[in-house]
Amino acid sequence: MKHARWERWVVGWVCLGIAASTGCGSDDAVLDEPPEGEQSQVPVGAEDQERIDIGMRISPVALKMEGLDANLVGLGSYIVNAQSGCSDCHTQPGYLPGGDPFQGQPEQINTTNFLAGGRPFGPGIVSSNITPDAQGLPGGMTYEEFLTLMRTGREHGAIVPVMPWPIYAKMRDQDLKAIYEYLRAVPPAQPGMAPPPAP
Repeated sequence: MKHARWERWVVGWVCLGIAASTGCGSDDAVLDEPPEGEQSQVPVGAEDQERIDIGMRISPVALKMEGLDANLVGLGSYIVNAQSGCSDCHTQPGYLPGGDPFQGQPEQINTTNFLAGGRPFGPGIVSSNITPDAQGLPGGMTYEEFLTLMRTGREHGAIVPVMPWPIYAKMRDQDLKAIYEYLRAVPPAQPGMAPPPAP
């Protein structure tokens, strides 16, 4: 019995040595570049693939996919719509009349003003429109500007007082890129009107 365990141990170490010497899992693999004009697809694992599939299903708006990485868009939709609650602050009003799940109603997201900002948070503080501008940039930001905002909370030199950027700052680069790619895919929209105050 001891002899059989010893053999398994030796075989295991030999297999590990062979795998290491053949470059199994090496980061030096050469990836083929996509043809000009086409976006490469980010390789994903099974867990991310499930999130991508769910993200594509749950996006409340039709997505413009031309020239975008479908894997990043799907993952971004999952993060924006199932994890981060971006719509809670950046969609005004968040739900259609009769579609507010917090009132026990079946959820009906306001797709007309989806992610277009306009939610007031106090004197002079209103959520930003993060849908694509005329140049296709979410909230008018390049990816580098978006990344700076998400990592530092700074926009135009000042810290954004309401956005939970300290949480987003801890995300993987790929997750932030996915959020940006999803925001590039959503339709441009205009902010909605704040509901009148309750009597």
